[in-house]
Amino acid sequence: MYMPWSSNLTSHFYNNLKDFEKVVKQNILKNNRLIVFFAETATKATMFEIQYKNGGVIRNTIQEYSVSTFTTAEGITSLINDVKKAAPANRYAMIVSCHGMGWLPVPTSEATKARYAQEKDYWEYEGVPLTRYFGGLSSDYQIDVTTFADGIVGSNTKMEYILFDDCYMSSIEVAYDLKDVTDYLIASPTEVMAYGYPYAIIGQYLIGNVDYYGICNGFLSFYEQYNVMPCGTIGVIDCTELDGMVSVMKEINSRYTFNEAEVNTVQRLDGYNPIIFFDFVDYVSKLCKDTELLNRFEIQYNKTVPHFMATKSYYSMSRGQVYLNAYSGVTISDISLSPKASSKTETDWYKATH
Repeated sequence: MYMPWSSNLTSHFYNNLKDFEKVVKQNILKNNRLIVFFAETATKATMFEIQYKNGGVIRNTIQEYSVSTFTTAEGITSLINDVKKAAPANRYAMIVSCHGMGWLPVPTSEATKARYAQEKDYWEYEGVPLTRYFGGLSSDYQIDVTTFADGIVGSNTKMEYILFDDCYMSSIEVAYDLKDVTDYLIASPTEVMAYGYPYAIIGQYLIGNVDYYGICNGFLSFYEQYNVMPCGTIGVIDCTELDGMVSVMKEINSRYTFNEAEVNTVQRLDGYNPIIFFDFVDYVSKLCKDTELLNRFEIQYNKTVPHFMATKSYYSMSRGQVYLNAYSGVTISDISLSPKASSKTETDWYKATH
């Protein structure tokens, strides 16, 4: 479990760990080990192992760190290598808990930072339920998905799954960036409530023989009853099927161009204005006019996204509850007119499918 410094989510991370410990207390780890990297502040972090012992759980400290950001590929590599040294294994998986920003690149230029600073950030909204929106409170603590992928590559590791307990990470662009470093991606295409994933329910499905349906069903059952805001969305992407998805989408894009005037007819899955994240299948169903080609897309999509579930509406801190007319568990930004998404054509996904 990778919990980098995320400022206003720290208390929720404590609760996530306590929830997971309820599962470990059932003595289900067996031949599995649970390692946590937890940043308590911007300058202090600890790596520890959660273990079952005598009907309870203990935390054994592995290493302490005086710097907790680790926003570089080299930093991610060193952390994973520390985990592998402490817990040698045949298979690894990773849960990432923080703020999420999908595929959007971290703003680096001073002009871009200044423009972002002038815009109303979601954490400025008062009197509304908090989500895990965006990638930290400043670019100093944000990590590009491509940098994250490079960090995993540097450790010579391929994950069985990566679960993003963050907002907006179930996007086709993110999945394509990570296709060589994980078999499966588990994430939400919308904002995730600050509570995060319900590990007391789904923890049992994340350990050992992974049950992807169980993860989604447990997530949904929790958020259908969540009294703070009964909204939750989740999707599972089989990254080994993404090349097949690229092949179909490349053919569709070679034959059809989306009418920008119809952008607002596609199901939005965010709180941005203009929209950045659109439902993938709803977009393609409005783009592709060939029945046979659309059928091929749907067959490939069912292979690529074997599980996806959602409540009747999703939640955004800026828009409140938004009813879902369509939902397929994954977003795409190809048709976004937002200045924040101006670099969409530079993503590996866009280049591979156009």
